[in-house]
Amino acid sequence: MRDKNIGFIGLGNVGSKIAYNILQNKNYCLYVFDLNKKTSKKLVSEGAILCNSIEELIYNVTVFITCLPSPSSVKNVLLNSISFLNKNHLWIEMSTTDEEEMKMLSNLILKKKAAVLEAPITGGQHTAESGNISILVAGSKKTFKRAFPILSCVGHQILHCGKIGNASTLKVVTNYLASINLLAIGEALMVCKKYGLDLRTAYNGIKISSGNSFVHETESQVILNGSYDVGFTMDLVCKDVGLFNKLTNKFKIPAQISNLMVKIFKKGQKKLGKRSLSTSIVKLLEEDCGESLRSKNFPSVLVDINKKKKGIEV
Repeated sequence: MRDKNIGFIGLGNVGSKIAYNILQNKNYCLYVFDLNKKTSKKLVSEGAILCNSIEELIYNVTVFITCLPSPSSVKNVLLNSISFLNKNHLWIEMSTTDEEEMKMLSNLILKKKAAVLEAPITGGQHTAESGNISILVAGSKKTFKRAFPILSCVGHQILHCGKIGNASTLKVVTNYLASINLLAIGEALMVCKKYGLDLRTAYNGIKISSGNSFVHETESQVILNGSYDVGFTMDLVCKDVGLFNKLTNKFKIPAQISNLMVKIFKKGQKKLGKRSLSTSIVKLLEEDCGESLRSKNFPSVLVDINKKKKGIEV
């Protein structure tokens, strides 16, 4: 079926940017809902329709997307939506969530004869804004094909991962790897600082080396600037590394690095606050070493300078 009316629930840092990219496609009419109505002002000013309840949103759309901060938030929204669903509805879940919860909730959807996809995004707030973020998708291939035009508004590289649970697991794995990289980058830059290396030279040297990574090319810049602003907060990184650790426990994997990383980020959350930026974990190292990892002419925020690329299946 061809979907025209799309609903979006959860207009936080990333969700608002995803919703905006859907709104730019004139093939769709966008309905939005968030507990904090202030987050919808820009979208409504550009043509989105604000709903006063989840029920109102579900009633007006055939596809509804959630992008929420925690598995409990996702569960709460879904359980409040389920009685309003019919066979024409498609739920697309774009948060980073628990794979067991996702499978349980998807079964509730399927019992209503509705359709479901999990489609967590990866690539940072700046690529969410440009519409070039990557999307990991799981669910039936038929439903994937139905949703692909919508997903193409949101992202560039789109991977079908198989059955429900696969995409959530893969997203948690990628966030775990990114978080490890963030901690390692802090220590690497501190060694360079203590040695007396110019930090721009260090940044460029890492960038052209086998030690380079997406995290280095992006998050290192806002660390060196001192803003630490990646639009991702400490409570979210703690959630993500916790979900990975849960998987290691589930499969009885003796994951020493995972256990250590959970402790490090929990310490960061306790000292810096839940809503502190995830990259500010490096501040703890700076304080312990009595050093500041600053260098001139690095950006305070990340911007994807690329134009919107066409959505492709990879």
